[in-house]
Amino acid sequence: MPDQPAQKAPVLEVRDLVKNFGGLRAIDHCSLSVREGTITGLIGPNGAGKTTLFNLITGFLQPDSGRVLADGQDITSLPPHGVFRRGICRTFQIPREHGTMTVLENLMLVAPDQAGEQFWNCWLRPGLVRRQEREIRDRAMEVLEFVDLARLANEYAGRLSGGQKKLLELARTLMANPRLVLLDEPAAGVNRTLMKKLAENIEYLRRERGITFLLIEHDMDLVMELCNPVIVMSEGRRLMEGRPEEVRRDPRVLEAYLGGQYGAA
Repeated sequence: MPDQPAQKAPVLEVRDLVKNFGGLRAIDHCSLSVREGTITGLIGPNGAGKTTLFNLITGFLQPDSGRVLADGQDITSLPPHGVFRRGICRTFQIPREHGTMTVLENLMLVAPDQAGEQFWNCWLRPGLVRRQEREIRDRAMEVLEFVDLARLANEYAGRLSGGQKKLLELARTLMANPRLVLLDEPAAGVNRTLMKKLAENIEYLRRERGITFLLIEHDMDLVMELCNPVIVMSEGRRLMEGRPEEVRRDPRVLEAYLGGQYGAA
């Protein structure tokens, strides 16, 4: 378990968020913060609102009330691409790779500010476009080496195993030079060998690249090993926050998981 870094300003703040779906209140006045340089775990029973909270933070949903701040700036009303441009990237519980594109192409597509996206550059500045494409390709291969997928660079992404797709999701976020990465169940469907590799990569990126992580995960062994602090959600709000060993012993957490108030996810 990593030590908790010295207290720094939050890179992300959620303030009093509310989200209703018809008569169901999925997020109920939820407030939390994620401090720079941490791997913060977000846990809770099925139906606690974790993925809905991710969707609100990243602009895929708009809250009924409350605010989301990144480095003190209000990003509540930004669409997903606007949040992405603020250096906040996410993965999904079910990977969303472009299956008919190669693994390498999946990464190259993510790189921001590509000159070739402006069609006139292809006519007026072809040298710039070609040079930048080479640089992006080289960087994409470096990222694939890092996540141990370089040997599959020319394979169609749709043919990867579930665990390999999770590694590809992480690789795609790295192509965007993120400041904060939100991971939605990165270990789900991943064998123990690949999960160990994924955990090592996340810790390395936090330590060496200064990337902050917020991750939803049901694998408690991974959470206890990797995350500090851990935030517990229950019924759409933050139940508690603490070090992994504190969370594990807290009777409120045991009640939330074992109290039987939840049905399907």
